[in-house]
Amino acid sequence: MKHQHHAETNLLEPRLLRLFDALFTTGSVTKAAEKLGQSQPTISIWLARLRKELDDPLFIRSAEGMLPTPRAEALIGTARQALEMLRRLTELRPEFDPATAKRRFVICMTDASHITLLPAILSYVRRVAPGIRIEAAQIGADTPRMLQSGEADLALGYISDLDAGHFQQVLFPQDWVCLANANHARIRDRITAKDFRREAHVLIRSGTGHQLLGDALREQRMVLDVALELPGFLGLPAIVGTTDLIATLPRHIGETLAHYYGLRVLDCPLAIGGFTVKQYWHARFHHDPANQWLRDVCGELFQQQEVRGLHRSGRPKKRRPRDLAS
Repeated sequence: MKHQHHAETNLLEPRLLRLFDALFTTGSVTKAAEKLGQSQPTISIWLARLRKELDDPLFIRSAEGMLPTPRAEALIGTARQALEMLRRLTELRPEFDPATAKRRFVICMTDASHITLLPAILSYVRRVAPGIRIEAAQIGADTPRMLQSGEADLALGYISDLDAGHFQQVLFPQDWVCLANANHARIRDRITAKDFRREAHVLIRSGTGHQLLGDALREQRMVLDVALELPGFLGLPAIVGTTDLIATLPRHIGETLAHYYGLRVLDCPLAIGGFTVKQYWHARFHHDPANQWLRDVCGELFQQQEVRGLHRSGRPKKRRPRDLAS
């Protein structure tokens, strides 16, 4: 029973280990106090506690100073090892060197972001971190859980209701535009509310926009002539570029598609609620150097840029992200 009690005794405090080491090295209470930045009375109190914990006088006063007892000599090696382990524990912050790192990052995003954000991220990462692989995952209801578990490193987009324990950082605001064929017979430089009601439309069923567009149509009691519904943006430019259908979509994806496919961008005549594109991550990875690096890359590439101008994948300007707890 006595043995069991011994096994449950308190662990030595690090400061007592440091005192043991300092006394053994200096052989002097005065010098040990100086080395540890403590007063002599404090050192005397610590020494009394150390002697009690280790059940031995440990150091005996003599003309040559404080001499270690055989038990002190037997224990000093272990005490110094323990101190070294504790030091290593505090110094064990992993560094992240993008130039040499080999790892995969999973980023949750909409399929629109594959066109608007991913090329700029990839262009930058390929240049400065060639050993990094990126996997794009679908942003959705499962995203917060994936961020928490570490299955995903970051989410880019708009998540309306986020659990506690997540961080978010604003990247840029989004409003709405309409896309039309550059050679549209009836639509030229602008589209009026009357045109909007009259023309046939192509609708995208996915992404942040679908919900907000639906809400705006219901609020304004407008029924669109929908000729085609698509599950995503992939086929959209080919459809708009070869028919007279109108597409209504967030500005960033709209301007990007128009730029690549020669489509006409028009201000949307329907009042549709805007939203903010953010990056999201879990508090577990807030201080992780690799995660911090990825967040910095996205923040520097996209934060506060003018959304009306296309994002260019140049070297990002140094700007510390403002991390906001949700």
